[in-house]
Amino acid sequence: MSDTTEHGADAFFREQRDAFTHTLATQGSEAALLQAWDSFDGNLAIQCEGQPSVDCAKGCASCCTLRVTALAPEVFVLADYLRATAPALQRHGIDLIAAVRDADAATRGLDETARVAARRRCAFVVKGVCLIHRARPLACRGHASYDRRACADAAAGCVDEVPFSGPHRLVRLLLQAALQAALRDQGKAWGAYELNHALVLALDRPDAQAAWQQGEDPLADAAADLELREAMAAGFDEMRH
Repeated sequence: MSDTTEHGADAFFREQRDAFTHTLATQGSEAALLQAWDSFDGNLAIQCEGQPSVDCAKGCASCCTLRVTALAPEVFVLADYLRATAPALQRHGIDLIAAVRDADAATRGLDETARVAARRRCAFVVKGVCLIHRARPLACRGHASYDRRACADAAAGCVDEVPFSGPHRLVRLLLQAALQAALRDQGKAWGAYELNHALVLALDRPDAQAAWQQGEDPLADAAADLELREAMAAGFDEMRH
């Protein structure tokens, strides 16, 4: 995606939507999500050419008090990841499933501003390290800063502005929208969900992913974008022309 003009962004969206549609039809939602992650990394490298290096690093978790939203495939992949890693982590005294339930109970219904004000650290950050880094949602992948100190000051309520990376945000938004459009075309629930509550819903219902594949929305109670979906759907339809 070397062309960052509106025309280039539109072309990239259409290309990615078509690619996701094919992958969803032939390989399934997990393969489409892995495709999105790979596309994010590859296109981000192109967009970041000539840009300053981001200042994010292992152990820096200042932004991990923000509300995180995720698409259904991301929720289901992460729920599987939590189930698979639970036994090993519990041997080290870490229970991420219990942690996400506690986080959901404490943050459910809070908007973005209230979440930041609460300063509650993400359930998956332990001693400054993200334990789900390999399976983290696009929302997390697309959030990066050029100044770690500014992030810490913002988290402490000392400053309002943080120099976030535009390329990270752009690539994330385009890929997420393209995947949402492809999911919608497949008749799947395609909205964004508040991560903590969506994970609890997925973990509590063993057939949640199967129900989603059949066109249900088992994560509906965690919807975070209902007021935006009509406009988004109209935009997706317009981009067909």
